Amino acid sequence: MRVENSFIPVRGVGETTERSLWREGITHWDAFTPDAVGPKTGERIETYLASARPRLDDRDAGFFAETMPDRCHWRLYENFRDDALFFDIETTGLSKREHAVTTVSVHRNGKTRTYVQGTDLTRDVLEREFDEASLAVTFNGKQFDVPFLEYAFDVDIDLAHLDLRFLGERLDFTGGLKQVERDLGIDRDNPDISGRDAVRLWHEYDRGGDTDALKTLISYNRDDARNLEALADELTGRLHDRLFPDQ
Repeated sequence: MRVENSFIPVRGVGETTERSLWREGITHWDAFTPDAVGPKTGERIETYLASARPRLDDRDAGFFAETMPDRCHWRLYENFRDDALFFDIETTGLSKREHAVTTVSVHRNGKTRTYVQGTDLTRDVLEREFDEASLAVTFNGKQFDVPFLEYAFDVDIDLAHLDLRFLGERLDFTGGLKQVERDLGIDRDNPDISGRDAVRLWHEYDRGGDTDALKTLISYNRDDARNLEALADELTGRLHDRLFPDQ
């Protein structure tokens, strides 16, 4: 589903009204006519569309994230997939105040990069990566990755954000990233490595200079970021089929 299929950002248009429009064949902004709804609602929809069309032309994902309910943010994915930044972090623990970020992997346009603490993981690098993106895609990133990075590097990650953890839960896929990947048949290079192992691997490198441990950690973190794209494709596709089955 694309944002052009969506009327729910309009005040007074809920899921019932939107689905009624779809059933009438009004499945795209271009198909809308004011007489499809009451006069006040029709006027509000036309006003919204007049604002939304140029914002979409400008690829302003933030506008649609602000106007759509949170549970509908997955609808941005198809429009902004090419500008999306899939990212995942590894840390030495779960507390942003007591632990450190060790690696950050970002995936965009088929390319994956990993930044390492003490080498090239800096505030400037992170700001550049996020400034070049329209949409952030994570797994549990709203509660973990984003606040951790903002605290550790004093950055403001002000992007439209699709958190696949909550999208998966709507489709009855629960558990951590690796569990959801297994449930959906998404493979990774290091299936036996866990988050606990990632902490151990960092300490083996940081304290003992084990470069092989660092290589394994980087590979693991890269899998996390890269697999988010396949996961987003699968989950948004399934939700589209559930909500928009006849189109």
